Amino acid sequence: MKQITLGTTGITVPQNAFGALPIQRVDMDTAKNILRRAYDGGMRFFDTARAYSDSEEKLGNAFEGMRDKIYIASKTMGRTPEEFRSQLETSLEMLKTDYIDIYQFHCVDQCYRPGDGTGMYECMLEAKEQGKIRHIGVTAHKLNVAKECIESGLYETLQYPLSYLSSEKELELVKMCREHNMGYIAMKGLAGGLIRNSRAAFAFMSQFDNVLPIWGIQKMEELEEWLSYMENTPEAG
Repeated sequence: MKQITLGTTGITVPQNAFGALPIQRVDMDTAKNILRRAYDGGMRFFDTARAYSDSEEKLGNAFEGMRDKIYIASKTMGRTPEEFRSQLETSLEMLKTDYIDIYQFHCVDQCYRPGDGTGMYECMLEAKEQGKIRHIGVTAHKLNVAKECIESGLYETLQYPLSYLSSEKELELVKMCREHNMGYIAMKGLAGGLIRNSRAAFAFMSQFDNVLPIWGIQKMEELEEWLSYMENTPEAG
């Protein structure tokens, strides 16, 4: 399986990662079984968010005692420093960890910067200095905001929708991230259900050397399908 390094983070994992939004829809035991099977099958990167109800709690339950074996990305919907700090502490508690590998501003409408008056980017720096987070990322759905975040040089990863239905302007973000040595975490690889050919979706992602797709998984059969692609995809180089 091809390995992907997420820009300056140095995080290197198989190009097949777990999007934990859907596991909020299953019970704790089912979630644990799915998550542990994902790990046993080779997945090492797990993306969640404070906004995904009990998704973080399920990750924490599944991987308790295994923190050094996986990478966790989470997100905050906080829009004030107080909300940021509160959500970060809750995420750490739910995940049963004292640090998050990549902490992301969730679905932003602006590029937070030091000195912009919001205090938000300063919160990220504070959390990093305290050792509560290791890398600063951002997720966006607006093209102009994503471009501004890339060009700012302030973020180590961008999470943005990517699929073979993406427009040329959206695909340009992948190139921009490569040029800025910024990791690209690809969400919505099946275009919100519009794409039914998962093998084609997987093949599309594999053409990029700087993209880590996170597949939204809530059923064991879905997971087995993605793991089968891992097993049958050769190492790069």
